[in-house]
Amino acid sequence: MKQIVGTGVALVTPFKKDFSIDTDALGRIVNYCIDGGVDYLVVLGTTGESVTLNKAEKMLVMDTIVKANRGRLPLVLGIGGNSTHRIVHEVQAFQSDDFDAILSVVPYYNRPTQEGIYQHFKAISEVAKKPIILYNVPARTGSNMLPATVLRLAADFDNIIGIKEAVGEMNQVKELVAGKPEGFHIISGDDPTALDTVLAGGSGVISVLGQGLPEEFSSMIRLGLDGNREEAVKLHEALSEGMNLIFEEGNPAGIKSVFETFQLCDATVRLPLVEATSGLKARISTFVKSFGKITA
Repeated sequence: MKQIVGTGVALVTPFKKDFSIDTDALGRIVNYCIDGGVDYLVVLGTTGESVTLNKAEKMLVMDTIVKANRGRLPLVLGIGGNSTHRIVHEVQAFQSDDFDAILSVVPYYNRPTQEGIYQHFKAISEVAKKPIILYNVPARTGSNMLPATVLRLAADFDNIIGIKEAVGEMNQVKELVAGKPEGFHIISGDDPTALDTVLAGGSGVISVLGQGLPEEFSSMIRLGLDGNREEAVKLHEALSEGMNLIFEEGNPAGIKSVFETFQLCDATVRLPLVEATSGLKARISTFVKSFGKITA
């Protein structure tokens, strides 16, 4: 398997004004991210609005990204949900040499116990043909997968290779880093604490802002992994306003506004999400212009 280290980006799904998928824009974004130096791409995650896509649309997104990527970077596919039976079936049926790993979120809404979370991922692990990255995002799922559960899964199943940890709380991250087996990846899923995670011993980030400013974000993470704290912190400080702005009115409304500013894709999102307000778009545009990437 290709290395899942450094800066991964959770790709958006661009839509046209009629809400159909804009495959040309998606191809542009893939190339923009690769040219900007990111290390891998995450497909059909939360940022990709996967819950609003039907099966045919998901296949279209996957095919478009595979063709645009041309084998240049590792690809991680999001397959997750709150029905263990359904997700096990999807994972079992999934066969593609183009993807290197699966990202699977903690079941949401039904709020399982820690044992329920363990059994959910155990069932997935037992049928998966690809390595699995766990995804903990309590603000969205309503359940926090505790370090003891993560480390139990890491110890019991060799094909569970890491966790995207979006808890946003460094004590939990540090507990994971301290207890993880060798080769298990602690990946930040929270842009504001991504550098802190790397400096604490994490493997990198799956970022939202990183696809909008790939050169700057991947440089920050690379500096952190290399132990160049001072230079990494300088970049973090320069990026921190943008990290906050893009989440101010929900994800991916903010990052799509970044892409709209770059004229890479439209800012359209599917309901129940709505586009960023004109005021936020103006502030995002001002922030982006501060990096000298556009002049008007």
